[in-house]
Amino acid sequence: MPLQHETLQFRGLPCIRLRDDGASALVSLRGAQLLSWIPQDGRERLFLAGHADLASGAAVRGGIPIIFPQFAERGLLRRHGFARQLDWSFAGIADGSALFELRDSAATTEWPHAFACRLSITPGPSRLEVALEVENLGSDAFAFTAALHSYLRVDDIARAALEGLQGCDYEDSANGGTLHRQDAHAVTFDGELDRIYADVVAPLRLVDGDGHLDIEHEGFGDAIVWNPGEALAAGLPDLAPGEYRRFVCVEAGQVLQPVLLAPGQRWRGRQLLG
Repeated sequence: MPLQHETLQFRGLPCIRLRDDGASALVSLRGAQLLSWIPQDGRERLFLAGHADLASGAAVRGGIPIIFPQFAERGLLRRHGFARQLDWSFAGIADGSALFELRDSAATTEWPHAFACRLSITPGPSRLEVALEVENLGSDAFAFTAALHSYLRVDDIARAALEGLQGCDYEDSANGGTLHRQDAHAVTFDGELDRIYADVVAPLRLVDGDGHLDIEHEGFGDAIVWNPGEALAAGLPDLAPGEYRRFVCVEAGQVLQPVLLAPGQRWRGRQLLG
């Protein structure tokens, strides 16, 4: 059956619902942010904060926010850039994927470049592919950083572990940006963890108790792993008490080495979950 779509309102947000072979996904037109992915087995795989204020225009904690053209405070723009808080256009369905687009406008003048961002979402019965493409439409080169800020649902973070990063160097953002190497076989979560792993090429596996989710990326060079831990989560008003235990962020990112695009050039990165 071809990918089906319908428009609807979800907690005050205009959204697109996608359905394909027993799987479904929900995408907000604000930020082209994937809010839900339920594969054929019926289990929600993305986390959405219980107190998230979707209708206010503030950034929404959960799903897969699009980080562009700046990651965190690594530049002069607003934190994580503007793409996650602007309205994207739905460009339809092609080759089994839902397509969304954001172009430069009066709302993006804080970053004075002509560009097009295109997002494709392919929700298969057991596998999700999200791909981000950036094209330079202007006459001058520009540099950017980007990420797919994936909030992955787990039953209990105490039983979660991320495998596949052994031997990778990382920047410890929760510890002043110090540099380290991942020696242990798996990353486990005990308190705040915020790391940017460089040159990640191996597939990753998020172990969740007796289950797991496989994670791959292409085009992106880095993997960002984050959970606020109990103390930091207590100061995040959109998280309900104890919700920090229900997710791990495993982001496909291009952060440590910005992308430089000449006029007319395109860059593409994608993340696959399954």
